[in-house]
Amino acid sequence: MKHSLGKRVIFLLSAVILHAEDFEYNLSVNKTNPYLKEGVGLVFDLEQTNHHKRLLVDFDLEADPCYVFERINIDQSDRIHYVKKHYTYLVFPLCSGDLNVRFTLQKSVTGDESLDYRFSGGSDIVTQRIAVKSTLFIPPLTLKVKALPNDVALVGDFNLTYAFKTHHANTHEPLAYRVHIEGFGYPPILDTLLPQEGNFTRFSESPTIISNSDINGTYSTVTYPMALSHDKDFTLPSLTLKAFNPQTEKTYELTIPTQTFTITKPDIATLIDTTDAPEALKVDWSWLGALFSYLIVFVAGYLSASLPKWKRNPLSKKSHPLKNKIQNCHDAKTLLQILMAADNKNLSYIIQKLEASLYGNGKITLKELKKEILEIL
Repeated sequence: MKHSLGKRVIFLLSAVILHAEDFEYNLSVNKTNPYLKEGVGLVFDLEQTNHHKRLLVDFDLEADPCYVFERINIDQSDRIHYVKKHYTYLVFPLCSGDLNVRFTLQKSVTGDESLDYRFSGGSDIVTQRIAVKSTLFIPPLTLKVKALPNDVALVGDFNLTYAFKTHHANTHEPLAYRVHIEGFGYPPILDTLLPQEGNFTRFSESPTIISNSDINGTYSTVTYPMALSHDKDFTLPSLTLKAFNPQTEKTYELTIPTQTFTITKPDIATLIDTTDAPEALKVDWSWLGALFSYLIVFVAGYLSASLPKWKRNPLSKKSHPLKNKIQNCHDAKTLLQILMAADNKNLSYIIQKLEASLYGNGKITLKELKKEILEIL
């Protein structure tokens, strides 16, 4: 890379060996006076000294807004009466001045006799380990964090590359480009790489981040996809990022130079209607013809549906000559004689009912029968 780290720092600074009940531990860091956002390697080693107990331990760093950390690895050797663990962390201080890194350590102790306690759940037998848990205090580690120079955006040794897909586009067509920052140090994640000045339209997405960490620091590759658009030619101002390399204790700049873009406007002639102005406004009566045709179709349909009804009863409004005789008849025998004299096939059913009533067991109501005859006529 452009700004070399030189030889990586060997892990040897600030080692503290302490003894506790049942075990001893060693806490060490590779630097005690880092710069802000400079990675600090931290190692915690623990080894059991009392081999008459079953010992379980769990170690970690406490969360704090003044630093971020990443657990790199845990190497451990757990045997019945012997526990040995090797924790490695990478810590990035986020506050300058005296910074206390705090820890949590939990210990669980159990004896061999506790393994005889069992309970049954159905067909399975489950072993319950009875353990005595306790939280142990580890003194905090104090780092003297140095402040950064003014206006520093990146901390580490980085390279910056950029690529524009094209410098020519049509009106409001997006001009895609990306910025690629790669190197060793605090991950180069920025809010934006787009300048605030300029009246062009800006498009951006979340950056793509790939990071790999070890005890010496983090190597990151961050890609920022972006795009611009405008309705006329425009210039993208240069962008300068100020960076600081803690290894060389020097600042340097990563720059994207000024970029000029050419925008092709559409041919105005193709957008204007070349047809002459329409004639003066006239009343359009064509809708009346359509309405009249609809009315004709409706009337024709209505007449075609009603005509059979008129043909079905052509004499329905004329008075039948038998009606008066039937209305003035007051006994069944006289009515029978009138109907038989009329010789009307439509009245055959009525004649049968009368005969059945007069000469058989049929029963009729003269009034209802006369009403039925009048409806037939």
